[in-house]
Amino acid sequence: MSSHHINNRNRQRYSETAPAYLSTTDHKNYNGKNNNSHLYPTSKLTSIALIVGSASLVLAGCQSTAASSSSNLSSNSSASSTMMDFSVADTAQSQSQGQAFTASQNAQAARYEQLFNQEKYPNTENQAKSHLLAAIRQHLATDHVAVATANYRSAPFIDPNSIDAGSSSLLRTIIETYVYQPEGAYNRSDDEPYNDDYNDYDNAKDSIESDYPSDYDKSRAEAEAERRAIAAILAEAGENEPTSSDTNSDNEYAYDTADDYSSDDYSSDDYDSYAEYSSSAEGMLSGMSGLSPKSMAAKYEAMQMAKQQAKTETVNRGSLPMSSTGMIGNILDMFHRTPEQIAASNAYQYEHLTFNSVSQYRPKQRQLQSVYSYDYATPTISSSIQIPLAFDFNSSSVVVDSSAIMPIVALVNPENTPLPSHMTSHTVSFGLPESITAQLPPAVLYDAVLNAIQSSMAELAPEHFSAVDISGDTFAKEVGATRAVKVYFGSQQSGEMIGKTLKYVTRSLQEYVDANPDKYPDGAALKTALAKAQLYNKGYQSADVGSLLQLIEAIGPISFNQINYYYLDSSDRLLAKQQRVNIGSDFMGSTTTMLNQVRYDKASFNRHALTPLLAESFGSDATPPIDGNAWIATQREKKDRLQTARYARYDYQDSGVEGAYSSDEYGSDEYSNDNDNDNGTDAVDESRVDDAQDDMNEE
Repeated sequence: MSSHHINNRNRQRYSETAPAYLSTTDHKNYNGKNNNSHLYPTSKLTSIALIVGSASLVLAGCQSTAASSSSNLSSNSSASSTMMDFSVADTAQSQSQGQAFTASQNAQAARYEQLFNQEKYPNTENQAKSHLLAAIRQHLATDHVAVATANYRSAPFIDPNSIDAGSSSLLRTIIETYVYQPEGAYNRSDDEPYNDDYNDYDNAKDSIESDYPSDYDKSRAEAEAERRAIAAILAEAGENEPTSSDTNSDNEYAYDTADDYSSDDYSSDDYDSYAEYSSSAEGMLSGMSGLSPKSMAAKYEAMQMAKQQAKTETVNRGSLPMSSTGMIGNILDMFHRTPEQIAASNAYQYEHLTFNSVSQYRPKQRQLQSVYSYDYATPTISSSIQIPLAFDFNSSSVVVDSSAIMPIVALVNPENTPLPSHMTSHTVSFGLPESITAQLPPAVLYDAVLNAIQSSMAELAPEHFSAVDISGDTFAKEVGATRAVKVYFGSQQSGEMIGKTLKYVTRSLQEYVDANPDKYPDGAALKTALAKAQLYNKGYQSADVGSLLQLIEAIGPISFNQINYYYLDSSDRLLAKQQRVNIGSDFMGSTTTMLNQVRYDKASFNRHALTPLLAESFGSDATPPIDGNAWIATQREKKDRLQTARYARYDYQDSGVEGAYSSDEYGSDEYSNDNDNDNGTDAVDESRVDDAQDDMNEE
């Protein structure tokens, strides 16, 4: 059917319906009367709403409508030109139509491939991801330096202008509602039957306890009666729920007096312990009765009313009585920070606090050398703490400033802690023992982790990589970047990265173990552990770890996210990085933001104040570090010698005071026998030796 014929039919259909519409309209306008006059206001409002909505849609999509109309016309015309007309037996026309149809199908297939083949036709997000991955691979494979500066700032967890201002989190609401107890909830005047029941229970319990003698020598009939009384009291208290097995209780408790209720087997102490257990169980289960939705809703309403009343009485937030919120509620209020406390932290701490660091990375040597500095400067006080730290994965060693570990050594071994003036170098080197490095070289683990991080990031969805406009970015202008890529790591992305990294590391280590069968035979500890890890890795997907972190974030008292900005030049070289980490929770009442800016240019590195300390600690002219392993071995050997000398001195003292123990005052015969028995053992009773020595001194 041609398009001309279709237009004629549409035109005919419109002509058939138009008179009815016009006649109805004329009837309403010119007759002056309307039978449905009472519906006129409603229909008028409805018409106005429809007109306004239609106008907004027309204004919002007038251009797209025009474009779609033109595209429909073009598609109709193209479809009519490419469709084959089998009613005409013209070979040339059929051939031309077939060629046009084939070309149209090829164009449609190319368009479809362009929409979904992101490797060949990448969109903006895929392009940003590819640029960033290329920059990171190049950055980790070449020597580079870094200068980092981190600052902190706190803010209320909920913005004061937000609709959620004044609302608690769901987890905190549930906890506070569960522990909430209104004042006077168990007053005798308010709950007389409840108290009477418990008074009856206490009286019966006291009477039963008074009937039990100390030896508990009861006959079979008396024991059965007491057993029934206990069961009745527990049933009244709600601890024993009636079950179908209660009908057979007589047979179940048909104990033999001679065997089960003898004076030796069952005493009053046993009953006291049972009563204590029942009372403690009652205390644990007493709160479970308030978990019904109706009672929880009632407690929540009462708690909110109490809070409102406290506010009207100009009482500080969260200062409800202990009987209302309990210890848990008071602890939550103690940890919750007020806006005034947050402002004070920013003014007196975070505005003057800066974390600085300079680093030097050598990938071929697998070395990372850094100096970290904690700087706090105000008009009245200034302090700075620098800690050099270096990792060498080829030699399986770590070098650290001695001043950083001396306080720990002083706590563990204060007698043998050297003073700073006795140190030949201000750095100490510690290496992993050979028993560990023989099983798994740190260099292998280092390469596995580094490759796993890159591969895991490459598998992240392109939606998390965004190309951002840096025309107004001051930091981008300072480092001379031409483009920037934003990567968002929330709980889902962080968990997915963790899961993928673990799987990649396990696979890399498994490949290393398989490549060295002589070093890792069947039954080796590392080979067995990797096989078990591979087995468990098949039971979950990496996205499941992200979902687990999301669940923890949803119900837990913490909310976190991380935003990274990577600044690149035109050749995809990484110039700088800006990291923003937000850590906060409703329990704390605040969110602390850490903003870390890292520059990878040598100019910033050379003029930084910490660079001379880095060269002094790890440079070519630096003093060799103290061998920490040798120092630990020396201390262990000295401790062993002292222990051996102490035991030798005990033996010497024992032989020297032997005559003192042979006196009549200490019972010569009895001690002589004991001493003869002790001579065959290596251990010496130090307390007896000390006592004898004290007696000799007194004599």
